[in-house]
Amino acid sequence: MARGPDNAPIWATLVVLASMGTAVTLATKPGIVARISQKGLDFACQQGVTVLQKQLQKIRVPDLSGRFKVKHIGKVHYSVYSITIVRFQLPSPQIRLQPGVGLKLSINSASVQVKGRCKARKRFIKASGKFDLSLDGISISADLKLGSDPTSGHITIACSSCSSHINSVHLRFKKSIVGWLIQLFRKKINSILREKINSQICKIVTKSVSSKLQPYIQTLPVTAKVDAVAGIDYHLVAPLTATADNLDGQLKGEFFRLAHRSPPPFSPPEMAFPPDHDRMVYMGISDYFFNTAGLVYYEAGVLKMTINNHMISRKSKFELTTKFLGTFLPEVARRFPNMKVQFLVSVSAPPYLTTRPSGFAFSPALEAQAFAVLPNSSLASLFLLGMSTNASLKVGVQDSRLIGELNVGKLALELKHSNIGFFPVKLLQDIMNYIVPIVVLPKVNEKLQRGFSLPMPAQIQLSNLRLLTQQNFLLLGADVHSF
Repeated sequence: MARGPDNAPIWATLVVLASMGTAVTLATKPGIVARISQKGLDFACQQGVTVLQKQLQKIRVPDLSGRFKVKHIGKVHYSVYSITIVRFQLPSPQIRLQPGVGLKLSINSASVQVKGRCKARKRFIKASGKFDLSLDGISISADLKLGSDPTSGHITIACSSCSSHINSVHLRFKKSIVGWLIQLFRKKINSILREKINSQICKIVTKSVSSKLQPYIQTLPVTAKVDAVAGIDYHLVAPLTATADNLDGQLKGEFFRLAHRSPPPFSPPEMAFPPDHDRMVYMGISDYFFNTAGLVYYEAGVLKMTINNHMISRKSKFELTTKFLGTFLPEVARRFPNMKVQFLVSVSAPPYLTTRPSGFAFSPALEAQAFAVLPNSSLASLFLLGMSTNASLKVGVQDSRLIGELNVGKLALELKHSNIGFFPVKLLQDIMNYIVPIVVLPKVNEKLQRGFSLPMPAQIQLSNLRLLTQQNFLLLGADVHSF
């Protein structure tokens, strides 16, 4: 169970999206709220700049040729060719929040190492050779506009503006170069290559955002199929927004039936995040998320289980037969001698969970319908029991899936209907308190351990997990690493 920060059990690694989120709107409240802190943005920046650096190193400068005028000599023909980017270094990249706009990428003190060949000709005088060029003090600034696609619900990101500047250029001719003529157009080479490379930097940045970053962000699923009954809606409910401290976001966070989708008769609660910033990402999963799951499975009629004698341990003192029940319910043995008995255990109302700082409050309402199995395999109804209990729920995350484990307390029984006459329900107390925890509960927990898929982009995992229950929601926090 999620508890305080000192004793919350950490079951596994939490996988969460470091770049998701949407703005709060009056029309649509979220079932899940996501937050990325500046610490998370710093990680995302390092990952993104690694990709950008690879793209910038692919800059291709075409062969250049032309003429320039030299005092006392006249016009000289030149060619610069075989130009190759050897290294493009991007130290100290930063991504900062721009409230109401999105993000700003800033890179200072970048440098580029270039090599190439050049030659010059003045009539019959010729010179050629190799050169190394260093462009230093490069600054790059780009605004990243965040939004959402109203049709698909995916996050969108675009480079809305970009600028770059090269502070200094240093050209060094190799010793193999012969001729004073080459030295005459040193400034020309500096100027040409500075202009050509600088003109391509922002083109590469803009293209990288659209061709690399945008497709990657869209690996975040907007829906996830849970099983044959249900799916989860994770689409964004409004455009992305940035505050002074965090990139905040809201997702639909709602279970729906695959066969027939209809809106639930309740709305998501308000979620007030604590002012934590020590984790890279946070996700608030509201009661609404869990309760839409309970509603979907209840309406689909799958929250039921048939219990027969084959499922009872031979070491048990109980048997599901009319002979055994007849020891304290004689009318059962009289009407249905030597027959098998089976129970249909089901929920009588949609399970409803409430999250509080102290933990989860969960009191499922159950029913147990008893039948005698007739010789022709048809069923004869014996009685219907209402059962109530207090339950405790533990929640964790494993392999990007939200998982759970349910424990139940003692059952309180009520006789709702009987075809064998009235009888004190306490006579069945021990039987039902055996069947539900020992037979029913393991089946329930087997499904809960399969879990529900959390929204995540490709190749992202989180560690250093924190699980806390807050008022109306479960708060998950973690740090990010890639694989």
